[in-house]
Amino acid sequence: MVYGIFTFCSALLAFIISAVLGKFLIPYLHKLHFGQTILDIGPNWHKDKQGTPIMGGIMFIVAIVVVTLISTITYILTGENFIDMYFADINREAVFIFAGLGLAVANGLIGFIDDYTKAVKKRNLGLTAIQKLVLQFLAAGIYLAVLGLAGYGTSTLIPFVGMVDLGLFYYVIAAIVIVGMVNAVNLTDGIDGLNGSVTFFACVIYMLIASMLSYLGITAMSAASAGACLGFLVWNFHPAKVFMGDTGSLFLGGLVCAIAFALNLPVLLLPIGIIYIAEVLSVVLQVSYFKITHGKRLFKMSPIHHHFEMCGWSEVKIVAVFSAITALFGAVAFALVYFGVAAI
Repeated sequence: MVYGIFTFCSALLAFIISAVLGKFLIPYLHKLHFGQTILDIGPNWHKDKQGTPIMGGIMFIVAIVVVTLISTITYILTGENFIDMYFADINREAVFIFAGLGLAVANGLIGFIDDYTKAVKKRNLGLTAIQKLVLQFLAAGIYLAVLGLAGYGTSTLIPFVGMVDLGLFYYVIAAIVIVGMVNAVNLTDGIDGLNGSVTFFACVIYMLIASMLSYLGITAMSAASAGACLGFLVWNFHPAKVFMGDTGSLFLGGLVCAIAFALNLPVLLLPIGIIYIAEVLSVVLQVSYFKITHGKRLFKMSPIHHHFEMCGWSEVKIVAVFSAITALFGAVAFALVYFGVAAI
């Protein structure tokens, strides 16, 4: 009972903070003239979005960080009661939660620099791809170094297989996975409500899995993340009054990776992050096919959500379908952990 109340309060508080912040942040962003510049190569109807404030991700970043810190500190201070009941390892959870927040915030700062550059220069290009990658690998490297120094090494849990020790290759693979997923989540932010909705369902699945594995701190962090995304959607659902910008999308990318690693189940990024992966693969396939065929396109437009837009799907329909796919594959991930971890 206490477990459920603790989780519900984390989600509710994060929702309230995120939603209420929008009331003040959006007018302030308008005042600063921090509006989106729409690329000419995008769908023509996106021109109506010109000037919509960016950096709205600050809303859920503040909510997630504040509520996660409150819930984690509360968990630590009252943790003895929870250990006997749920067999949780508070010290391990605290390390992964604080390091994970650091990873997410670091990526959010990279996004903020990118957004700020766009807003000041009034164009849709901020940091170069190389600059972003260097900073993202640096953030991932520091995150993994912190975990390594804390004594959490190179083994990862795979359902139905057990613990697999990858040795030093763990750090290389983990860094590539983190940076790749961060950018995949960034690409998912292309239409009203899409990224926030997909990430909401991803965090709900993480919450259920963390609860099943008796990680109360990570459960609360996931619940807060879901609640904050929902609070943001109050302002971002079609027609959007604000965009999360790279500030928000890169933060969310770091967040979904941090939770997966905190559960020691980064393999779950495959089913839970299926939409993110489809988005980035659609870009890779489009560019590759274009080069191989000397100008032909595999999709009408990439990332893949724009392809469906060009096919006549409404933004609301795309969000609904992509969210349903995330929920479906999330259920698969839950089943993998439920049966796969129990079978080990």
